[in-house]
Amino acid sequence: MLHVNGDDAEAVIYVSRLAEDYRQAFGSDIVLDIVCYRRHGHNETDEPAFTQPVMYKAIAEHETPHTLYAKRLVAAGVVTEADVKTQWDAFFAKLDEDFKAAQAYKVNKADWLEGGWAGLTAPTGKVESAYPETGVALETLQSIGKALATAPDDFDLNAKIARQLKAKAKMFETGEGFDWATGEAMGFGSLLLENHRVRLSGEDCQRGTFSQRHAVFTDQTNQSQYTPLNHIQAEQAKIEIWNSFLSEYGVLGFEYGYSLRNPKTLVLWEAQFGDFANCAQVIIDQFIASGETKWLRMSGLVLLLPHGYEGQGPEHSSARLERYLQLCAEDNMFVCNITTPANYFHALRRQLKLDYRKPLILMEPKSLLRHKLAVSELSDFGPGTRFQPVLGEVDALAPDAQIERVVLCSGKVYYDLLAERREKELNKVAIVRLEQLYPFPESALAAELKRYPNAQIIWCQEETENGGAWYFADRRIEKALVAAKHNTGRPVYVGRAAAASPATGLARIHAAEQADLVAKALGIKIEG
Repeated sequence: MLHVNGDDAEAVIYVSRLAEDYRQAFGSDIVLDIVCYRRHGHNETDEPAFTQPVMYKAIAEHETPHTLYAKRLVAAGVVTEADVKTQWDAFFAKLDEDFKAAQAYKVNKADWLEGGWAGLTAPTGKVESAYPETGVALETLQSIGKALATAPDDFDLNAKIARQLKAKAKMFETGEGFDWATGEAMGFGSLLLENHRVRLSGEDCQRGTFSQRHAVFTDQTNQSQYTPLNHIQAEQAKIEIWNSFLSEYGVLGFEYGYSLRNPKTLVLWEAQFGDFANCAQVIIDQFIASGETKWLRMSGLVLLLPHGYEGQGPEHSSARLERYLQLCAEDNMFVCNITTPANYFHALRRQLKLDYRKPLILMEPKSLLRHKLAVSELSDFGPGTRFQPVLGEVDALAPDAQIERVVLCSGKVYYDLLAERREKELNKVAIVRLEQLYPFPESALAAELKRYPNAQIIWCQEETENGGAWYFADRRIEKALVAAKHNTGRPVYVGRAAAASPATGLARIHAAEQADLVAKALGIKIEG
């Protein structure tokens, strides 16, 4: 640690250079402690003498660093008193000139689209432009699949991972059963082949919190590592996957800065559980959500926030979706709660296929990572495909005009509703998924609702009433109903009751609550 008097300008410069040289030479931390003071208190209009009268009397009598250094230079014969005054007057004239120029300044987002941002543009605000085609040639996907299912011959692979590689190989052979982790890996791999680097950080993100990703293999004999996605073909960009420590504030702040400097790299941060991101709330509020509005700085940073009610208690259930939706305005970011691997693939690719950048806040699944129904086919990733903000009914039901109830939902609860409806053979209840909550897909939702003119509209969520998307989506669904000229004026809420805690800590109560909300949403009468 180096301590230096802030009044000694040359000493400050010297130790600053010394600290930089030390860091470059030894790669070790060094702390520079510049001992100085605040002349005006919190700001120029604040009166610090209210609480620190003795100290600020001494400060008022103390000469400024500029005055002290000027006297030192004059005494040494380096400059004259006239030189000091001329330089000081020129400095103040420059400040006045820039202040006057600021009065007439007009914002132009294009002013900073240069350097690494060359080729990108300011957003147009047209919703339809946010769904570019993001499908990939099937032969390219197959080449990615081959890399994902292969380890070097001399690599001592964990037996459990070896079985997973065989399962991946079968997906690509049959073109069916693609799970979440494989959809993600194809998204990463396809971008690497298009010369876009990918960077992912987070606690245990190499294997994934739920042992779903296994993007980095570890040799069981010598602990060497192998990353399959970096071996798709000879000429490709590289992926970096870093297991970061549990300092969400520090890590997310770093990744946000990285995304500003590298707009053509897919930068992702994954929380171990979604609500752990609350330790980085300052970065989210002050930078990610509002940086473009405040400073004209776009970011394509992706936040992966595990979210879903599986009975794991208050701290491992909710990623606090409601908080992100409350921050949404001026098309500042994408907020999604996706249910299929293919839609996840397209959401990731969309981040770099748009000609502008927006943060993506993604409610990442947990139980869906291995859910037998939460799978996609290879064709869902192929040419002509794109991200779908609204997913309509998948089963053969009664004619649309005879549908009595439409259940709108988002995220994992869809599969609970689907399984129960199939078991009870309810062919007059349709289920529609909102995969993107912001910007709200009003037109796409209106088109789906228009199909069912005689149905009651239900909004079902597994979160508490004061959490989740209900308070955000309520009026927006109403606008979509008006646009569809629907007979129903407003949606009906079905979900957990409002609560101070996001979830119960008892698995038994959780299961009862979940069964109850699913039954009510589908219109099933509960006996007793």
